[in-house]
This record gives sequence, C-alpha cells and structure tokens, in this order.
Amino acid sequence: MKVGIVGYGAYIPCFRVSAQEIAQAHQHDWKKITSSLGVTEKSVPAKDEDAVTLGVQAAHNALARAKLAASALDVIYVGSESHPYAVKPSASIIGAALGCDLHYAAADFEFACKAGTAALQAAYAQVKSGLVSYALAMGSDTAQAAAGDILEYTAGAAAAAYIIGTGEGVIASLDITKSISTDTPDFWRRGLQKFPAHVGRFTAEPGYFSHVQTMTHMVLESIGMRPADFAHVIFHQPNARFPLSVATKLGFTQQQVDTGLLVKSIGNSYSASSLLGLSAVLDVAEPGQRVLLVSYGSGSGCDAFVFTTTQRLSQVQAKVTKTLSYAQRNNHLTYIHYRNNINLVC
Repeated sequence: MKVGIVGYGAYIPCFRVSAQEIAQAHQHDWKKITSSLGVTEKSVPAKDEDAVTLGVQAAHNALARAKLAASALDVIYVGSESHPYAVKPSASIIGAALGCDLHYAAADFEFACKAGTAALQAAYAQVKSGLVSYALAMGSDTAQAAAGDILEYTAGAAAAAYIIGTGEGVIASLDITKSISTDTPDFWRRGLQKFPAHVGRFTAEPGYFSHVQTMTHMVLESIGMRPADFAHVIFHQPNARFPLSVATKLGFTQQQVDTGLLVKSIGNSYSASSLLGLSAVLDVAEPGQRVLLVSYGSGSGCDAFVFTTTQRLSQVQAKVTKTLSYAQRNNHLTYIHYRNNINLVC
C-alpha cells in the first residue's frame, strides 16, 4: 500500500524586517552579522497573526491540493514552539476554523524546531497502520527572540501543512522515516520564560552538525543510497550557513540544496523550517524524483524522511499559491513597527 503526501500547503506572512534595520537599532555591525548568518531579512507576522492563523492558511492550501473537504480529516497534529495557549490545543482551534466535524483526533507537538516533522511522523504512522484514512500534520511558528539577541536576526514566521493518505492520490510516497534523540541542551526556554536561551558552544557542535550528519548517514545506510541518488535535499535551516555546510560535509551539492533553502529571505521559521523547504521542493519537483528531508530540533534530535514523487504531483503544483511566491513578498517594516507587530515594546 502506497502511503504518503496527498496534499501540501505553505503560508508565509508578507511583512519583512531586514537584518540591517535590526542591527542599526542595536548599534550592531549588520554587514558582519549578515555575512555570518547568510540571512538578509526575515518574515514577520501581522498583529493579528499567530501560529494558529498561519496554520489555518497552510492547511487550506493543503486541502485544495488534495481535493478534500476538511470533514475528511481524521487527525490534526500541530507542531510549534509558539502555540498561542499554554493549555488549550492549537490543533482543535485549527480544526474548528477549517470546518472539521467532531470526529477527528487533535494534538499539539513540541520538540523545538522539529515539532512539525514529529507531527508528520505520527500522522504517517496513523495512516500506515490503517487506523485512519487522512491525517493532517503541520509545523507553524511565530518565532520569538529577545531584543538584541543574535536569534532576533533569524526568528521568522511561517507554516507548512501536509495531508497524509494512501492510494492513487499520493503525490509523494513516504518511503522511510527514522529518528535520533539526545539530551543536548543547545537551546531551551523554561516555563513562564518569554524568550529562549541558548549556549553558543553547543549550537554547531555537538548540536546541529553532529545530529544532522549522524541522522543522514543512518538513513542513507538503511536504504542503501548515496547523496547522488537524490534530486533534492532539505536540512533544517537555522541560518543559511549551516545547511550548506552540512550538505558539503555529507557529499551533497549546492544544486541539491538550493531549491528548498528559503532562510536567506524569511529567516528561521522554527517548526515550519524544514517542512517549508519541502513544500518549495514539491512545487517544482518532477515525477519520479527522490527527496531527502532531515529536520533538527534543539534538545536535541532529528527526523529523516525519504520521499519519491509520483506522476500526480504535476497535477496539483499550481492549484494554490506556491511557496516561493509567498517568500518573495516583502512588505518591509521599520524596527519599531516590527516590534509593535509582535506585541513587544522596544
């Protein structure tokens, strides 16, 4: 039984704030920061946007591509680290906004920047087991950072949603998924803290690079494939430098990475980051291509997925706004307006 993606959708707010604008507000060297991170600007939510509203729009796009009514969904899983409520599920709010009936399971996921892929794994397992017919999984975040922190230059906002199903409607089969997890505290936020904290010496190694390389080697070995067997590869994108560097270390080319690398102009959308890269790839991928996705979440862990696109993909790509079109919108804000948009004073 072929199991995989039957619909997908993305959403990125139209507002942007540049790295130069942020740096000038804090008297930082913006050229040095931009060179280090490879990020020139980031997406900013409107005042009335949050992880739920972003997720609703992405889900609408996924349903349109799948040609499904919301009532067909048996499961809604939402991965985020910026859920609007500490105790009240985002998943049930999204279900109500979509028009789902009461016969669906809803749950929120949290694992830093890989919460969205954790939700995708769980959705896949539900469908693969035969318990449900259609499961919606998404990553959606309006990422937070303290004013002046290095994270402020990259903490963006976006959502990406995927509907998992079976049969002839599959546009990309999910061939294999694997995970690794460790207790590596490179980034965290305790209860009631407003902003996350991080330890720089853990961020690259033994955090991102160690986990992503280990995960990639593991999944490639398990299926007997090499980097050259993939048309596209997507790694988690905390900045532009990390995914390009790890791709080189693992033997992938920049051409394999480029299509899904959106962080330069929208920042790190946390739980949506790698899933957003996948949606950009699916927008242009050709039938019969293999795609590798490796997410990373601080704390720490990785989820890896291998997809193979089908002939049906070309029939749905243009049905709704493509990811790159969302990414290319750039209504620029001043620093003050940006801080007001995210309800934080300067």
